[in-house]
Amino acid sequence: MHTYEGNLKWTGKTKGILSATVLPKEIEVDKPREYQNGMEGIWSPEHLLIASVNSCLMSTFLTVAENFQLDFLSYESKSICTVELIKEKYTLTEIVLKPKVVIPFSQKPERAKHILEISKNVCLISNAIKTPIRLDPEIIVSETPIRIL
Repeated sequence: MHTYEGNLKWTGKTKGILSATVLPKEIEVDKPREYQNGMEGIWSPEHLLIASVNSCLMSTFLTVAENFQLDFLSYESKSICTVELIKEKYTLTEIVLKPKVVIPFSQKPERAKHILEISKNVCLISNAIKTPIRLDPEIIVSETPIRIL
């Protein structure tokens, strides 16, 4: 069993500071600028949620790729969530994950895509939320046979 702790302290108006006793950095949070009194340039709960899904996909992919012995040169990903007003209630209706994986010419793009799909399906955070998550991967085959760190 693992436990994780997150702390929040209200700092005024609609802002707060997220912290964790085991982490050195704090994160300032506010509601999104699209809502009344929300501030631009500050992480919102919506940003944190899609960042959690996105980073979980990456960490899961790294483990699954290693287990399946998939060589890759780089990984990056964009995440987008859609929020809609449905029956007078804001609802997160979809999350789209757009990972971009560069593989060497010795690997097969279909295999890399399959490993991404497995990663999405076993990701702890993805499985913890009810919002549909769509994977829209881009696999690029490179002639460079050396992993870029």
